[in-house]
Order: sequence, then C-alpha cells, then structure tokens
Amino acid sequence: MLPAPTPDALAHSQRVTAHLRSLIDDAGGWIPFSRYMETALYAPGLGYYAAGAMKFGAAGDFVTAPEMTPLFGRTLAQAIAPVLQETGGEVLELGAGSGRLAADLLAELDQLGSKPARYSILEVSADLRQRQQQTLAREQPRLLEQVRWLEALPQHFNGVILGNEVLDALPVELVHGTNAGPQQRGVTWTGDGFAWQDRPIDDPVLRARADALALPPGYLTEINLAADALIASLAHGLDRGLILMIDYGFSASEYYHPQRHMGTLRAHYRHHALDDPFYLPGLADLTAHVDFSAVARAGTDAGLELAGYTSQAGFLLNSGLTELLMQTPPTEVAAYLPQANAVQRLVSPAEMGELFKVIGLAKGALAPLAGFARGDRRHTL
Repeated sequence: MLPAPTPDALAHSQRVTAHLRSLIDDAGGWIPFSRYMETALYAPGLGYYAAGAMKFGAAGDFVTAPEMTPLFGRTLAQAIAPVLQETGGEVLELGAGSGRLAADLLAELDQLGSKPARYSILEVSADLRQRQQQTLAREQPRLLEQVRWLEALPQHFNGVILGNEVLDALPVELVHGTNAGPQQRGVTWTGDGFAWQDRPIDDPVLRARADALALPPGYLTEINLAADALIASLAHGLDRGLILMIDYGFSASEYYHPQRHMGTLRAHYRHHALDDPFYLPGLADLTAHVDFSAVARAGTDAGLELAGYTSQAGFLLNSGLTELLMQTPPTEVAAYLPQANAVQRLVSPAEMGELFKVIGLAKGALAPLAGFARGDRRHTL
C-alpha cells in the first residue's frame, strides 16, 4: 500500500499534470518521453527537483550513500586528494543533494591538508541549493567560505568534477523495437490520463544509436543522449583533472541484455520503486540505470582518457573505506555498529556494492587512482 499524498501534495501534482497536458497540446498531441521526464523533474517551481519537498533520507523518497554514513564522503576525499594535489585544483560537485556529501568531503580534505581552493556546486534546484547552504552552515561553518554555487558549468576548470547519482536523473529517450525497426516512445493525453504512443525516430543521432542496438520486436529500452551531452560539456571545460561519476548501471552488454527487455526506467515514491512513470507527476522521482559504455565512449570522443571503471564496493575498499571505519573501535558498540551496518550496505553485492559503479575520465597526465588499483573493469566497456 503506497503512502497517500497530503492534500497540498496532491494539488501540486495536479498542477504538474496540467502543465504537462498543455505541453502535449502545444506540441500537437505528442511529446517524446525525454520531454515528459525533463518537465516532471525540472520544470521551474513544479518539477520534482525544483519544488520544495523532502527527497533524501528516511522521510523522503530514497536514501543516497552520503545520507547513510559520513564514511562515504570521507572515503571519496581520500580517493581524490592526490588529484587535487597534482592539479592544484578545485572540486566541482554536480547536483549536491542535501549538501551532506559536500560537508563530509570538505571536512576530510581539510584534515588531509588537501582543502581545495574552491568547492563549487552546480545545482539546478533553488530549493536544494538553500538546503545545501543550511547543511554546510550547520556542519562546516569554518569551511563555508570555500563554497560557491554556480548557475552554469565553468568554461575552464582544474581539479575534480564529482557526480553522485547524477546521470540516472537525466532525461532519457525511450526506444521500442518493432517489426518496422526502432521507434521513439512518447507521451499523449487520452482524456483519462497519460498514455504511450510510438512514432518514427526523426533525430538522426538517436536513430543511429537505436539502429546500432538492433532491438528485436517488443524490446523497450532507454538511450541517454543527455548524459552524452553532459560528459562532452564537462570535457570541454576541463583543462586538467578528473571526472568521477558514481551511479547504478551496467556496461552495454548487460544493459541491453535480452532479459532486460522492459528497460530500467523507474519511478521512486516514498521508498517504493514503481514501474509507472506517470504516477503522481512532480511527487515521484524518475530514474533510469546508466549505460557506462556510452558514458566512456562520450568521454573518449570528447578527448578524455578512461581512468578506470569498477564497482562501488571495489572503489571504496581500494580507497580506504575499511581503514576509516576502524578508526571507530568496535568495542564502542553504539558508535561502531551503525557505521558498520552502513558500510555493509555500501559494499555488499546484495545492496549497493555491485549495482553501483564508479567511472573515472581524466584529462592531462595524472597518476593512477588507488580506487581503480584492483578490480578495474574497463575492459568490459
């Protein structure tokens, strides 16, 4: 039984629905799913990430790794500190959520003597930006002066660009295999609600990507052109440094496996994963798993070097997660057990350890990252 929305939340969802209906009408009765997803998530004042609602943690719709334990951010700080020392660079975090990761990263980098000259956050949501400012002011007031919020990507950047669960929230195209070849799945309004409708693919880039997949009839999947564009934009502005992306997903051979014929698109509402992306627009998060082969290809096409690809468990353990955990003595049960339980969730193959992957894309000569020292899977991409 799904939790019922409050009257105010339901009214908000109805406003989002009305806005989407007007977009469909203005477009002649059909919009690609990517347009629906982008609007439902990011429309100013309406979208899931653009309106004021609790999203992270036990009271929200999902729990991210930084919310589970500060050891996640501290371990990432250990991983990127050498790159910051090499480049004399800054940190740019994309979509900083509640600000928890920024607070933990800054504190650990400060402890390591690797505090960046500047910690920039690119955040599209005014609501989340305010929450990030509150978190950092409360948790790290001494380091707050290092932080700035950006409206757009910098034209020149040295250091580390970090995205934790960013790529999965980018709008995806839905492609459906048919006897006549791949078609683009879009959204219409029937009078009773939103409905699916397939149309021929007009975009030549999407058409080429879809044709290359050779989808059998009935196979439904996602192609994330927005992720390609983001990686290309990041590469363009990166003078020297590392792009580190952490997300759930697969290499292409797993992503487009015959058994994954219904795709990976999901709605997330109050810790429930739903197959219906039309459920309560504006109140539910929409995500799709990441095709890391496509991310790697977008990076190398843009002049980046693939620095590594591995599971989240492998990257965190290689980067010192266990050693950080052991700084809390197991005999201090009240302090140790919650951290140990969180670490188990981060690295267990049955939890986040295997489904989540880490990919590194570099520009300029950088020393190999310890996070990819063992278990590097770039050969699978």
